[in-house]
This record gives sequence, C-alpha cells and structure tokens, in this order.
Amino acid sequence: MRLSQLIGQRLHEAPRDAQTASHVFLMRGGFVRPLSTGIYSLLPLGRRVTARVEQIIREEMDRIRGQEILMPLVQPQELWEESGRAQAIGPELLRFRDRNDKPMVLAMTHEEAVVHLVRSDVTSYRQLPFMVYQIQIKYRDEARPRAGLIRVREFTMKDAYSFHADTESLDEFYLRVHEAYERIFRRVGLRECVSIESDTGMIGGSMSHEFMALAECGEDVIFMSPDGRYKANRDVAVSGVAFRKTEPRTLEKVHTPGRKTIEEVADFLGITPAETGKAVFYATPDGRLVFAMVRGDFEINETKLCNLLRTPELTFANDEQIRAVGAEPGYASPIGLDSTQITVVVDRSVAESSNLVVGANEPDYHQKNFNFERDLPAGATVADIATVRPGDPCPVTGEPLIMKHGIEVGNIFKLGTKYSEAMNCRFLDRNGRSRPMIMGCYGIGVGRTMAAVVEQAHDDFGPVWPMSIAPFHAHLIAINPGKGSVGEEAEKLYTELRETGVEVLYDDRGEKAGAAFFDADLIGCPIRLIVSPRTVKAGQVELKLRNGSRRDVLPRGDIVAEVRSIVEAELARLTP
Repeated sequence: MRLSQLIGQRLHEAPRDAQTASHVFLMRGGFVRPLSTGIYSLLPLGRRVTARVEQIIREEMDRIRGQEILMPLVQPQELWEESGRAQAIGPELLRFRDRNDKPMVLAMTHEEAVVHLVRSDVTSYRQLPFMVYQIQIKYRDEARPRAGLIRVREFTMKDAYSFHADTESLDEFYLRVHEAYERIFRRVGLRECVSIESDTGMIGGSMSHEFMALAECGEDVIFMSPDGRYKANRDVAVSGVAFRKTEPRTLEKVHTPGRKTIEEVADFLGITPAETGKAVFYATPDGRLVFAMVRGDFEINETKLCNLLRTPELTFANDEQIRAVGAEPGYASPIGLDSTQITVVVDRSVAESSNLVVGANEPDYHQKNFNFERDLPAGATVADIATVRPGDPCPVTGEPLIMKHGIEVGNIFKLGTKYSEAMNCRFLDRNGRSRPMIMGCYGIGVGRTMAAVVEQAHDDFGPVWPMSIAPFHAHLIAINPGKGSVGEEAEKLYTELRETGVEVLYDDRGEKAGAAFFDADLIGCPIRLIVSPRTVKAGQVELKLRNGSRRDVLPRGDIVAEVRSIVEAELARLTP
C-alpha cells in the first residue's frame, strides 16, 4: 500500500474529548473517525487491525470445533419477551417498530436469536455438544460512551454459544474456551491480560470469568493477590478480614446533635469509623424496602446486594419511605424495625463485631454498644455485601490485596438452562425424555481489544503494534525520492518485500524526513525501513524497530531476508 493513496490523515492535535492513549492515537493515526457519540467508522488502517484480530479469533474458535454463523442485528422483540429480558433490560436495549408496527430491537447480544435458531434444528442428544460463533455488529444504547472504542454504542463482537446435554459437558468445554481465550489474547499481543471471577450481570448463569487487559484507564476494578493466585472483579471480590468480638456492653443512647455521617459521628464521639455501623436504605423495582448495613469503614457493594436479593437494580429510598417503617434518615438502625415491612441485610463486618455505634431511629441520637446477636436476634440476613479495599488480606494467601484497573476484552459464562427453559429449547435424551439444553456463552470485543492493545503498547508518539495485528509488517520511507536513484531503489525494495510475503506500507510522498517519521510513529508498524541518498550511496538500508529495541544499517542485499526473519520470528513468538 502506498501512503500517498491511503485514506485517513494523521492529526497533529488530539481531539478535545480524547483522554485515553488509545482514543488519542487511534484518532491521530487515522485508524478511526467518529460518526456520532459512541459510534465510529473504521478507516483502512483500523480495519486492517480489526481484521487481523478477527482472524486470530476465528482460528482459535475453529480449533475448539466452533462453527461460524451469522445472525441478524435486527430482531423481533417477542424473542426478548420470551426470555424475560425485554422486561429486565432498560433503555440500553434500543426498541423500535417496523413499517408493519411490529416491535423490534437492535441486538446488544444474541442469546435469544441463537436459542431460536437451535431449538428448531437440534432435537437429540446425539447432536450435542456443539458450539456456534459469529463476529457481528451489536448495538447498546450506552448512556455514557467514553474513551473512544473502549465504551461505545455500536461495536463488533465475537460471541459464541455452546449447547450441552449435561453440566459435566459444559464444565469441560468451559475450560477449553478459557484456554482458547488465553491463546487469543496472547496472540493479539496483550502484555497483561488476566482472567478473573466476575458477576454474571444481565447475561445470567451460574459462573462467569472476565478477561481483563490491565490498564490505568480501565473502568473495571480488579483485586489480586501479589502472587496472582487470587483475582476477582470488585463486584464479587471477597477478603479474608478477621473481625474481633469483645464482651458486649449495655446499649446506651447518646445525643449527637446534627451528626449524621459516619465521619461526623466518629469525630464527635472520639472513635474510629470501624467502631460504627453504616446504614443505607434501598428500594427494589417491585417496591420492596431494603435496609443494608456494613461497618462504618466499609462501603456497600450494590452488585453483591442485588445478587443476594435477586433484583436487577436498587435505588436509594426516600425519606418518606424510610420513616414509614419506623426509621429516621441520618440516624437509622435496624433496632426495632418491622421485618415484615422491610428486608434487613447485615454484612458480616457488623455481625462479627461488637459494641458498634448505630443510629437510634430518632433525630440527633445514636445508640452505643450495638451487638448483632443480642440486639437483632431475628429477621435479618447476614451476608458478604461489603466492597473489598486495597490492602485487605487475600482470602487465599492472606497477603494484602492489590487493586488494579482493567479493560474487559472478553467474558465467558455458564448459562445453564436460563434461556433454554424460558424459550423451550429442548432435546430428547438417550432415554427419550425431553430436557432443556445446557448452555454456555463466550464473548470478545473486537474494537475494544484493539484499543486495549494500544493502551498497553504505546509511547509518547503513537502506538507500538505487535506484529500479529499491526496494519502492516513494515513501513518503508523514501527520503528525497527524486534525488539520484532513491525512488528507484525504494520501489525495488517495496516490490521485493511484497513478493516474499511481507506486508509493506510505502511512504512514497517525498515528504521531509521529520514529517515522514512523525507519520510513521503515529501509524506504529513494527519495522521501519529508510532509503535515503546516503544509504543508497553506501549500498545499505536503515532498519529500525518501532519498539526501540534495534536500529541498524544493513547491506541492501541482506535486508529482505532480515525483514522476513524478523516478521516470522515475532509471529512465532506470539503464536502458542
């Protein structure tokens, strides 16, 4: 490809809304352009990168006997009503009516479509297990798109779905997919990508793992042990914090005028937040009122609480709702609440501590010396609903947990019969009995993976692409092509490299060296070759690796073989 013909200009300045490295460099390098908020066009460079990512994914899915299909983006809403997700998912699912007034949706995921497909074509245990996959556009009407391709509304995703006769088959295949994902993310060049336990979220199921590319701009929070033996998303992470009980003291009501927050109460009474109980009231979509309590030095993890209560979301209760059950906003405690009117959930940090300061359910007053077993003997659920903190002991090793940020590039789920039961996707087992198929699903974000690679592999001047997904293997620059035989020699080298299978971007524009190098840095090809009057005169070609590990001047007769050797060695290093 000649750079003079390439669509997509390099930009000297980053867009004002670009805050992350991938957003900045994918825009400046001419890889993507925005069409609307959270909706991007891929330019030729960007499409070459994503096509390579997709090819690696295909190879690894085929390796575990996946069969590629393609399902529609536009789907009848009735399928989502059949699964129950039309009611459970909010405005992020884009709904509309076609010209026949039929309710339709733009798919944000394809569980319903694949179940509809399979239930008419698979009827016997002899056809199980199998996996189908697709690489398809999806649409999620994201409320807050951010960071370029990391959080968008329209995106390309590989999603795969496996169908099984029993849980043992699913468990075995789940591990095979996990291994395939590890190979994929190694092959695309992600330097740090970890698999962590995660919340199943709106997809549902009994188990889920996320594959996180570690990056400071990542919006997912991960807790890890120093040796990596424990890794979990904040939404499901637990710690090994040990709480200490002491001899219970007598309840004592104390005057705390105007002190509502944990910090205000602790400061007023001369104690630490760890000696208090924090109360939060929530309301569920079906109208239930929930009282949740953690020790004052912790925060409530709403995802854990939602999972415990089996509710899709929680909203903060208003003062009227709180007072209706006998509590007082800012001074609330579980003491004396009617368990028939409210669900009380207490974290183990409260249940396993002693003599805490809690609200008195009366303005300007708190109770000292609250003890769970004595003062709340019935009507409460004890569960882990606290958010893990950096430095908390690891539940496996006991070492202080490390907090990192990550970009979710892939996920895998054990769905079980969540969709097959609801949508009547059944098979006849070897005894002739009708049973629901057991499912797994497995996703990878293609554009997000490209962005995550840039987040991990860039310098101050642009991306440093790994050979496996670089838009071109080599970037050939002719300096002063009109001088002497520079242009002629560059053309010959361009042809020879292509004939040996090296993919080359040839800068034939005749720009000054500074401008040519500026563009080469922003494009980020792994190998840079420079032909100039000086190198031609010496019978040489300058070779430079984009990652800065090598810079040589080699004989012209050796350069093609050397470039080919570098390409092959690097591709072999990334391919398990």
